[in-house]
Formats: sequence, C-alpha cells, structure tokens
Amino acid sequence: MPPDIIIHNGVLMTFDDARPSAQALAIADGQITALGSDADVLALAGDATIRINAHGGTVLPGFIDSHVHLFGGSVELDCLDLYGVEGLDAMCAAIRPYAEANPGDDLVFCVMADYGILGTGKTPTRQDLDQILSDRPLAMFAPDHHTIWANTAALETTGLLPGGTVDAGSEIVMGDDGLASGELLEPGAYSPILALTRHGGREMLGLTTGKDPVPPATLAQRTMDKDVLARGLAHCAAQGITGLHLMDGNTYQLELLSELEAEGRLLCRCHVPFHMKGTDPLERLTTEAPVMRDRFQGDMVRCSHVKMFIDGVMESGTALMLEPYPGALGANGNTGDEVFTQDHFVACCIEADRLGFQIAVHAVGDAGVRRTIDAFEAAQHHNGRRDSRHRIEHIEVIHPDDIPRLADLGIVASLQPGHAPTGHFFPPGSEDQYLHPHQIAGAFAWQSIRKAGARVIFSTDWPVIPVDVMPNIRAAIAPLDLGPEWVDQSQSLEETLASYTRDNAWVEFNERNKGKLKVGMLADVVVMSHDLTTLAAEEITTAFACVTICDGQITYQRDR
Repeated sequence: MPPDIIIHNGVLMTFDDARPSAQALAIADGQITALGSDADVLALAGDATIRINAHGGTVLPGFIDSHVHLFGGSVELDCLDLYGVEGLDAMCAAIRPYAEANPGDDLVFCVMADYGILGTGKTPTRQDLDQILSDRPLAMFAPDHHTIWANTAALETTGLLPGGTVDAGSEIVMGDDGLASGELLEPGAYSPILALTRHGGREMLGLTTGKDPVPPATLAQRTMDKDVLARGLAHCAAQGITGLHLMDGNTYQLELLSELEAEGRLLCRCHVPFHMKGTDPLERLTTEAPVMRDRFQGDMVRCSHVKMFIDGVMESGTALMLEPYPGALGANGNTGDEVFTQDHFVACCIEADRLGFQIAVHAVGDAGVRRTIDAFEAAQHHNGRRDSRHRIEHIEVIHPDDIPRLADLGIVASLQPGHAPTGHFFPPGSEDQYLHPHQIAGAFAWQSIRKAGARVIFSTDWPVIPVDVMPNIRAAIAPLDLGPEWVDQSQSLEETLASYTRDNAWVEFNERNKGKLKVGMLADVVVMSHDLTTLAAEEITTAFACVTICDGQITYQRDR
C-alpha cells in the first residue's frame, strides 16, 4: 500500500542510535513506515501520496513541550500583552485604548506585566492602577502567574478590598490604610479576580483549584472554551509541537480536549494531570485521581500524572529558600511561603506513588527543591523503588549538595531555559534582589544537573513565556554571559533537541511509540526551514517550522 505522506530532501535527525540519519521518510496510517535515501523512499509513492520537499531542512520528531498551561495560554493570546512596557505613562498608552476597544469586558485584563513595570523595587498598587482606570475593574498578571495587581474597582467588585482569609501560601497584601494594597499573591488570593475574565476563570481552574466549574459550564461556555483551546492548539502546531504536557488539570479540560479530538480539532497530543492542592485531603488522591486517570487513557488525550506545588516564585519572595532572602524580600527573616506542610506533602507523594502515578512538583527555591527530593525519597523507602520518572518542575535554585541526589533517586529535572536571567526573555540584573552571591552556583544549573547524571527535559511553562520553541532553544544553547560568578550552563544543540523530543517522549513513558524517527513509531514529525546544525547558536531563531505532522495528519504548513 503506498504511503500517505513522503518527506524527502531532508536532513533527518532521528534520535535512533541504529540509524541516526537519513534523507527521507514515509508515513502511512499514522505511523512511520520507511526511512532511507530519497530514491528508495520516493519509489514507494503512489498517485495519492503527498510529497513534502524539506529543501535540506532538519526533519525531527515533533517537539513536545513538557510543561504548559494550555487553557490559560490559549486565552491569553487575546489578552493585552504588557511585555516590555515600562512606566505608568506607557501603561496608560497601552491599557486605555484596549479598554475602550473592549467595552463589554467585566474586567480589563492584562498579562505579562513585569514585577519591575514601575521600576526596580516599586510594587504596583491599586492607586497606581486607579490612575489608569478608576471606573472599571482592571488587573494585571505577572509573567509567572503567581501575582496579580488589581485596581480599587476590581478589589471592590470581588470583595477583596478589606482583605480576607486565603489558603496557605497565598496572601492579600494589605496597605497602611488597612485595605488591600492591590497586590495578590498566589491563586488562593487572586482567584476571585480571574472569575471576572471573559471565560469566567474556567481557564485557570485546573491551576487554582483542580476542580471543575461550579455551576457546570453551559453549552455556550463549553463551545467558547473549546474554540479558544482549538486556537491555542493551532498556535502550538505552528511551532512544530505535536505533544503537550499540561501542568494544570481537571475533568473539564479533559472533556473539552476529548470533544475536540472527536471533532477532528485536536492538533497535539495532550497529557493532563490530576491537580492536588496543599489544602486538599489525602483522600482526594485515593478516591478521585484513579477515576480521572482510568477515564482518559487515549493516544491523544491522557491522564497519568499528579501535579503539586511546594512553593511559589522568587520574584515575590514566596519560593521556599534555605535562608532568608537578601534585602527587602528577606524582611523579618522571610524564607518563602509553605504551600504544603511537609508532613502532608510527603504523605501525598507516598500515596500518589503507591497508586502508580507519576508526580510532577513545582519547586523553585533551594528549600522547596530539597523538600521535594526528600518526599520522593520517602516514597521510595515506603513503596519500594520503581520506574516512576517523578519530576521536579523549574529547579531555579538548588543547593549543590542536592544535585547528585536527583540522579541517585532517578528524579527528572524539568527545566525552562527561557526563564533564566540568561535566557534572553526576562531582563537580567534583578537576580541580586532574591539571590545571595553564594547561591548563584546552584541557580538555573542545567548543565551541572545534566553532568551529574540526571535526565533533563525542556519546556516553556507557556504562558509564562511564549510556547515558541526556537527562542527557548536559543536560551539553552546561547545563554547570555552574566559574568564570571555565573557558571556557563550552555547546552549543546543535540542534547537540547533531544530534551525537547526524545526525552520528553521518554518522560511520559512513551519512548516505544514516539520521540524518534523510526519505522513503527507514531508519525509525529516536524520539518524545519533550515538545517539546524549549520546555524550559529545565536542565529537559531531564524529557523522555523514549515510542516508539522501529528498522528500522520498535517496540522500546520507554511511557505518558506
């Protein structure tokens, strides 16, 4: 039977040791059926075979972004992006026209507002935002999605102006006048603000609570939510992405994605977690998580991991650190905010591991990372060692003593090169606000972790940074030089691409089906515009995806 698709005149990077390179491949019925020379593979073509000329570009397994928030990222494609905006005047110039153009929005919602948007050390207040808009609710999301700043109208509408009780690890920051200052730290504080968005906060429920909408979404809301997810999936496919590991989850998202699959609109394979909060009873893992997992076990939509947070982020002083932060962040001995009590966190890890789940934990600070390693170790002692592939997400700071423990315990380091101050995305120079000089050796220590033997995988954490693959690859292979005190953590192109493809397939226990260009593998393939191996590291972002194929179907195609 002739193949459905042939890709020829390419430079295939297969990640298959038995056949590391080739010129062409054939696809039929969603699988790779042949690799070889142009002549050999083209000879298999039939009249209906689609022939794709790679024009000498690199052909890879489809990219897998192993840490995204798909629903939130999809919604934010239509929000006002304040990336690069600095100062109150520039904020007014951006926000007021956007507000006028969207008079029906209950909340004027902006994203990518830098912590230093009003200058280093100046935290936005409700009074600052009132100068921009005073008669309508206005809120800004920080890039890391751990902080929202809201104006007085937004705080009044949500009942947050006088303050209130929030979950552990969250905070409604209060002003000297006894009212909320406008700064809301972590989901337990800012969830009422998100309820005012166009999607009613449904886009972030998988992150803020892990529960489904209450009351249940109407048919019109489900249609609206599916349409925005479809747009986000198309945006991912345009980057050469064929797989996504979501790091926020609920049954609602899994249902929407399954409906998109049935409608032929699911362009990427999606792994969705069961989200466990620090305030949740242990019984949720035993009673709810297995039911959710067992219901969704398809090739395109799957639930197989549990996601938890152990801490916050350094920029707001909520990441857990082994010693107080420097300067103002360390006032009153602040070492961060505890999202889980350690006893409860260890118990949750033991139970999730006992149930056979993979565990993914957000841990940013060196104390948060250590607590997570300790909990994974406790699970091994309690349940016995197995091929768990448990993951720590971010590891922005790790104590050097803990680096070898990752490999010893088989823990996967799930890292985002574009988040680092060396990553070309966030402005460098502010790290002295939250790192002591002696902590820099363990900061964003990708290569140190890799050299110590731990498996390293790469992702973006979209929408913290764009889901675009090539800028994140540049962050890994051509990081900025911040001076001699910063260890060079540069990655090679091959290990970076492997971490984005083969290794991200491995971490989802799918190495026998994807992550390589090999006969019998699922036909998830990307054709790049250039031979990536010929580009200087600094020029890697000139390359782009020309064709994306997921499950044997062309999900994206563009001219060169």
